[in-house]
Amino acid sequence: MLYLTDFPELADDGASTLTGTCGSEPKFVCEQVFEATGGNEALTQIADWLIGRPLSTLLIVFVAWIVTRVAQRYVRRLVTRVVAPDRDATARRLAMIGIDNPTSIMGAEADPRRHARATSISDVVGSSITVLIWVVAAILVIGEFGFNLGPFIAGAGIAGVALGFGAQSLVKDCISGLFMLVEDQYGIGDIVDLGEAIGEVEQVTLRTTVLRGLDGTVWHVPNGEVQRVGNKSQLWSVALVDIDVAYDSDIAAAKNLMLSTATEVCTSEQWSPDVLEEPIVLGVESLGADGITLRMIVKTSPGSQWALQRDLREALKASYDSAGIEIPFPQRSVWVRGDAT
Repeated sequence: MLYLTDFPELADDGASTLTGTCGSEPKFVCEQVFEATGGNEALTQIADWLIGRPLSTLLIVFVAWIVTRVAQRYVRRLVTRVVAPDRDATARRLAMIGIDNPTSIMGAEADPRRHARATSISDVVGSSITVLIWVVAAILVIGEFGFNLGPFIAGAGIAGVALGFGAQSLVKDCISGLFMLVEDQYGIGDIVDLGEAIGEVEQVTLRTTVLRGLDGTVWHVPNGEVQRVGNKSQLWSVALVDIDVAYDSDIAAAKNLMLSTATEVCTSEQWSPDVLEEPIVLGVESLGADGITLRMIVKTSPGSQWALQRDLREALKASYDSAGIEIPFPQRSVWVRGDAT
């Protein structure tokens, strides 16, 4: 029996024909059809274009889809574990070290801010990974059909550079937004000061932050333009009340009355759930032109300080009036001169 290997010159010719038909790295389908048809180049190329390359394309797309789903799933789990850890697992670990009441440390309920932030971060990271995977898959598919990837990659690089220069502000906004989400600088429902705009956060995206001011104005602030963030309602807040008394008032009595009135307001049924600590009278804040300013602070839950300040001022006004302590106001003397005769 004769074999092709017994005739090296024919073996070399067959290998060169296969390489010329199917390329330097022949695919499985192309090679099998070439061998089955006895080296028919026309049938081999037709089968390669109609069967081999579409199958390779479908395989690449299928693998990219699987990798995308797996990556998004594990990114979501990883981000959720870091930003919003499993409370049950944490409670079990605390119980193992002898803490019988883990809710006293962890809190009774899960923080919705953490879950919202985890969702936003996982969506951003997952979308970026998805885009990267499908770009690589698209390049592999283009290579399957025999296109030269060199000019394509070079053109994509030039387009990327041009897009980078033309969309610097957009890239800056997106990067700043990502760091704002990761660092939890503010969340939906917070009262923040972003410099030019002050209000309640209604929406946080990767590019912009939407605020609604106290007068109802909706502000759309690009994240890249935010130079500083003042969050007035994160974790806890402080109700600060300044009140003036006349110079001839008894300062000690005014301070005691301020403390007792504030304690009565803070321990009421309306405010006791929002007051975190007892009121503190700091004392004389300033000596003004018209009176002496006394200052008091109360630590409250986030966002409730403004309403508490209003109720405290109203109660202090009534208490000082009842005690005969004068709250001064500017007084001016007006001289009326008649015409000289």
